[in-house]
Amino acid sequence: MASPNVIHVLYNDDDILMNAVKEIRANHYTIEEVYTPFPVHGLDKAMGLAPTRIAITSFMYGLVGLSVAVLMMNFIMIQDWPRDIGGKPSFSFHQNMPAFVPIMFELTVFFAAHLMVITFYLRSKIWPFKKPENPDLRTTDDHFLIEVLVGDNDLEKMSKFLQETGAAEISLVHNEEA
Repeated sequence: MASPNVIHVLYNDDDILMNAVKEIRANHYTIEEVYTPFPVHGLDKAMGLAPTRIAITSFMYGLVGLSVAVLMMNFIMIQDWPRDIGGKPSFSFHQNMPAFVPIMFELTVFFAAHLMVITFYLRSKIWPFKKPENPDLRTTDDHFLIEVLVGDNDLEKMSKFLQETGAAEISLVHNEEA
């Protein structure tokens, strides 16, 4: 059974962090999480994370918005209450399509944006009034932290290896979730 302990390794630079992540994975240590003050380009690939499907969901949400816009305008402007506005009779949807394009575009963007924000919060498990999970407040300013699972590894050998990767600080922390 794996140890409930993790090592917190702090770094001062994002380039050193990237090299450290690659070295840690190359030596078959398990990285639990990486905390950074800003997005680090390529970190997901270095950690071996699966690619995101966020673009697919955004496209689907945009299609939902476009469908709502078309159905809404067809019902309101053609079926329910057709009006002669500015000399343009509303007898069919395709005759008035140029006037409907801005509304379709805006609702497509509106649905995609708002549903993506909701999806991001749900997927990230960020609820209102949720207690922060950041283990070290310095990672919100100028430090980078890697949580490495100790497991069955030799703690002294592991600490020496992590120090060689350019770590500014190393500390052993008891992980309550394990």
